[in-house]
Amino acid sequence: MSLPRSFYQRPALRVARDVIGKVLIHLTPEGPVGGRIVESEAYQGPADQAAHSRDGRRTARTEVMFGAAGHAYMFLLYGMHWAFNIVVADVDVPHAVLIRAIEPTLGIDVMAQNRNVRADARELTNGPGKVCAALGLNRAHYGMDLCGPTLFLDEGPRVPVGKSERINVDYAGTWALKHWRFHERGNRYVSVAPRD
Repeated sequence: MSLPRSFYQRPALRVARDVIGKVLIHLTPEGPVGGRIVESEAYQGPADQAAHSRDGRRTARTEVMFGAAGHAYMFLLYGMHWAFNIVVADVDVPHAVLIRAIEPTLGIDVMAQNRNVRADARELTNGPGKVCAALGLNRAHYGMDLCGPTLFLDEGPRVPVGKSERINVDYAGTWALKHWRFHERGNRYVSVAPRD
């Protein structure tokens, strides 16, 4: 059962921390695939200079971020890898949470086939582009309602959570130093150290 919209109608920092341990599920034609979220990052535009919505940028790409919480914001990393984000907070408050890594728990063989890697490989889902490739997420999922039946988050175990600086946002000045990246301590699927 998907989490209620109220879970997403909260500030990005709270949602980013609270998604750690939740289960991300995608019902695909090949069967259900998914895993426990073990790494996320919060983005709080328009003030946040690391956010795509910084300075109030409202474009065709960012439009969904200005809408209702609990929808998918998909974008391309380096022009080739899809990244999955969750729109959070309130309408016209362009905040989002990037899902950076999951621990595979459901449909692992399908995910391994999607990624062309071994089912037990850490590289299966230890980065945002890898998560989307494994789960079969792409442009078609832009704006999808995460409170619907196809792509959603479900409850998961409570786990120890650490936090650190976000990854690959050096261009954002002092905003790059904020500890807005959350991870499950000690989980091998966390993309970049620390894996404490």
